[in-house]
Amino acid sequence: MDKPLPKPVSQVWRPELVRLPKMTRPRRLFRAFGHGLIKLVAKICLNVTAEGLENFPQKGPLLVVINHIGDSDVAAMISVLPFPPDALGKIELYDLPILGKLIDWYGVIWLHRGRSDIRALRAALDGFAEGRIIIIAPEGRYSVTGALEEGSGGAAFLAYKSGAPILPIAITGTENENVYGHLRRFRRARVHVKVG
Repeated sequence: MDKPLPKPVSQVWRPELVRLPKMTRPRRLFRAFGHGLIKLVAKICLNVTAEGLENFPQKGPLLVVINHIGDSDVAAMISVLPFPPDALGKIELYDLPILGKLIDWYGVIWLHRGRSDIRALRAALDGFAEGRIIIIAPEGRYSVTGALEEGSGGAAFLAYKSGAPILPIAITGTENENVYGHLRRFRRARVHVKVG
């Protein structure tokens, strides 16, 4: 039996960036704009179908756990949700040109993967205390095997400590070779999002 590949560990350490984003009026407006933009981009690039949307509540606290199989997981999922949720995101995204700044303006809880990131856990727990809906991908990266990988303990810890209910969302069809392969042929990859 092959030994699983080790989980990634963030090589940067920037605890000053880790916080629960304040829900200011400009951030709410940017999130609404971003939600609409993601829906448009997903409509152009993906053929997304969804089921179980009735299982998605209008308010939290709620911990949403997703599988992670490709770059377009988040876009596919957010495109079918009724409103933009909070999320934990890997700190490495912060340094991406343009996209990193947009993600920061949206307001994610930055997370140092593979490390004991107490600040990120506290920020998420504070978010649950405020009644927020927070998304996490327990696998910590998109799958290198194409199948569901073992998750880290962060999601279970957050659910246990906060008492927030857990809502699983399964995403299929977002593997990079599928999505990018279709885009190269000017086609939309079929993607399915199952809530609950």
